[in-house]
Amino acid sequence: MRNDRRTIFGWAMYDWANSAFVVVAVGILPAYFGSYIVPEQGWMGLSAESLWGYMVGLISLALFLITPVLGAIADYSARRLFFLRAFAYGGAVFATCFAFVSTGAVVAAILVFLASHFGLAAANVFYDGILPLITTDDTIDRVSSKGYALGYIGGGIYLLFAMGFIFYSDTLGVDEALAARLAIGGTGVWWSAFSWYAFRRLREVGAARGPPVAGPRESRFLAYLRLGFKRTWRTCVSLSGHKHLLLFVIAYMFYIDGVQTVISISAIYASETLEISTAFIALVLLVVQFMAFFGALLFGRLSDRIGPKRSISLALVVWTGVLVFAYYLPVGQNYPLLAVGMVIGMVMGGTQALSRSVYGSIIPEQASAQFFGFFAVFTKFSAIWGPIIFATFREVTGSSRPAVLSLVSFFVVGLILLSFVDIQKARDRRSEWIV
Repeated sequence: MRNDRRTIFGWAMYDWANSAFVVVAVGILPAYFGSYIVPEQGWMGLSAESLWGYMVGLISLALFLITPVLGAIADYSARRLFFLRAFAYGGAVFATCFAFVSTGAVVAAILVFLASHFGLAAANVFYDGILPLITTDDTIDRVSSKGYALGYIGGGIYLLFAMGFIFYSDTLGVDEALAARLAIGGTGVWWSAFSWYAFRRLREVGAARGPPVAGPRESRFLAYLRLGFKRTWRTCVSLSGHKHLLLFVIAYMFYIDGVQTVISISAIYASETLEISTAFIALVLLVVQFMAFFGALLFGRLSDRIGPKRSISLALVVWTGVLVFAYYLPVGQNYPLLAVGMVIGMVMGGTQALSRSVYGSIIPEQASAQFFGFFAVFTKFSAIWGPIIFATFREVTGSSRPAVLSLVSFFVVGLILLSFVDIQKARDRRSEWIV
């Protein structure tokens, strides 16, 4: 199936499928949760913001504990596509349930949120794990970029319709809360429908091994679980002996923390510090989404010319320039913010796509799902520190402008560490892994 056009298109279309839920979960769901689900006085002593933070943290903890083990089991049994289907359809079903979570139903909203988000994140582990199995070193950057590009454009299209439906709900005779609920729930229908289309073009890769030998009075399930933990621990121990893979992972954790922090604080920075209207911020978010489509494709082609390491380094330099420019953005002026959003979209798509493809090209193919389980853990773990540093600078200085400038350090450190990574040496050592 390597470099087969039908297979690659099917794989990339899954990014289109789940991205509707991704963008709505960022752009609409938090506002709906705070405005309509959690009462003004909070719930069980927690505000909507605190409750949202705890839920996101709980998902990250669950992924940290489970996904590498599940990945190891999927690699051993050659059932990556099986796990991808199970978590994708499960997440989509729970996402659809948001349409039935009425105002004030806090417990139901929490359960649906946890289940749908875990399904999304877990499915992506196996989805990413398929990438190195359907590509070669000379095509993996382009294919990863194609997946992100389709995801951005698909998510952008759905977000455009969803926001239009919510903004004009009064004209359509629909209550705004109901409109938001339907927009969120509709992502599950989109997700499952396009997943079905994508999965028809994929099949399992690799030779399945028989079930592990169970110990005395041990079920097959426990035997697989023991196998997963054993393989995961062995990989953690072996990681220290692979210098360039480890260096890339550490560099990635720094700069992707910067990327995720910029994404998470952009809206509130534009609203509170720059005093930009909510409607224009929504427009900028749409522009970012569509520009990321072009950015992913552009950096995929750029990687063919100058290599993935130089392409990522270029993106990190641009990220640094964006933050410096954002520090000087004038208050109340829309178009400078729009220009920054366009540049962010371009480098966001390239940074994420090429990081995934580089990582996929330097890990052992026979353990791809397990290693992408670690990748999910690295990504979630790295998302902790940027917001903390931003908030600390904001409190100490009394302004978000120096807080934004402090994020430059993540890109600079990531760039320096990346300069020591030899991607070819990391690729040459893939065969030395014992999994």
